Amino acid sequence: MKSILSIVLIIFLMPLGLRAEENNPPAGTYTLIIEGFDWGPAVNKIILNLDQPSKEINTADFEVFVNRSSKDGEIPAAQTSGKRTVVYSYISDENGNRLEEGDHATLVLAVSPVAPIGSPIQYLRMGNRGGNVWIDYAVTVMDTKSGKIWNEEAGRILPIVDDFDLGGKFTHGNITLPYATFTPKGLSAKAPLIIWLHGGGEGGDDPTIPLLGNKAFNYASPEIQALFGKGAYVLVPQAPSFWMQAADGMTRGQTNDIYNEALFALIEYFVAKNPSVDPTRIYVGGCSNGGYMSLKLILEHPDYFAAGYISALAYNNEFITDAMVQRIKHVPMWFVHSKDDTTTKPDETVVPLFDRLKKDGAKNVHFSYYDHVTDITGFYGGEDFRYPGHWSWIYSHANVARKDLDGSAIMLEGRPVTIMEWMAGQKRK
Repeated sequence: MKSILSIVLIIFLMPLGLRAEENNPPAGTYTLIIEGFDWGPAVNKIILNLDQPSKEINTADFEVFVNRSSKDGEIPAAQTSGKRTVVYSYISDENGNRLEEGDHATLVLAVSPVAPIGSPIQYLRMGNRGGNVWIDYAVTVMDTKSGKIWNEEAGRILPIVDDFDLGGKFTHGNITLPYATFTPKGLSAKAPLIIWLHGGGEGGDDPTIPLLGNKAFNYASPEIQALFGKGAYVLVPQAPSFWMQAADGMTRGQTNDIYNEALFALIEYFVAKNPSVDPTRIYVGGCSNGGYMSLKLILEHPDYFAAGYISALAYNNEFITDAMVQRIKHVPMWFVHSKDDTTTKPDETVVPLFDRLKKDGAKNVHFSYYDHVTDITGFYGGEDFRYPGHWSWIYSHANVARKDLDGSAIMLEGRPVTIMEWMAGQKRK
């Protein structure tokens, strides 16, 4: 049975009077560039391998078709196949770098938070839980002028993610945690360590998922790294299932989870293995499930971390005793949440906890509280565009959180700072 893509291509090729067995050039190869955006990953460029060097290319000559499928679950029919919009093209090298003359061409594709056809990752229900997984992302590119087809993937480029070591595995007892690490180049002194703990949909055994499921890789971006002097290590562990898994079901703090001991052992192992890590500047943060686990680690080890940065906190306040609040009130923390978060309800989590910390004398605890999670780029409607309220980690990953609960700017050494600038200034005493 012919796929939708095959039928579409036949319709396009027939008017050209082309006969595949006689006139069509051999099919070519392509490379996908997959970048992470506020809403998740998207294929935003395709690099075509040309038959011969060229100096120019015409954007209007190209059509791009996509077929998305997965053996792990069913993708909604409206998101399985379609046509991508080519907004620009240029001659390039094999990595997509622009050249005056070259034997590759790069097509720049339109991406959008409301265009799932652009994503090579899909949230699927598997068993009794859901999660983000890589899917089969088949592309067919056609030059409508020459009839040339590109339909064989030769590789993928994942900017910044490719700078991580993705092969980490750590075993503690009967638990094995995959993890990704970024090491800054040219270190001449000790550097801080940023730990990021993913949400409930990014568990598994492939650390590219917690890096790209949302924009967590951005902590290794040049812009954020520059805030930490010569740079910072980044450690991104992955739970095989989800951080809030308990021996029986899921915990919101009412009982112990199964992962925190193994996770802290991994952190200690990483620090010992990398003597250039500054032990007085270890920062832990996460979102949702990872927000729960970040607070759990701080509660269990209140004198280990220099600061916490927590979005969409999933640890319920009712399970935090007064003694626990006293134990962590000296730890610098910055919470990020949205008022319309219906998954980790702020009135049950961060709002009462922040109030208790402040009343108990916490001097370096902040809370950026948003009405809604909106388009911070301005490309898709700005304040008029609303993401799900649970996605408050967008403000942390993009380093745009800068105001406290009362709307005032958060200050460090007499100047207003963003969440990452603030964190870079924290040091354990």
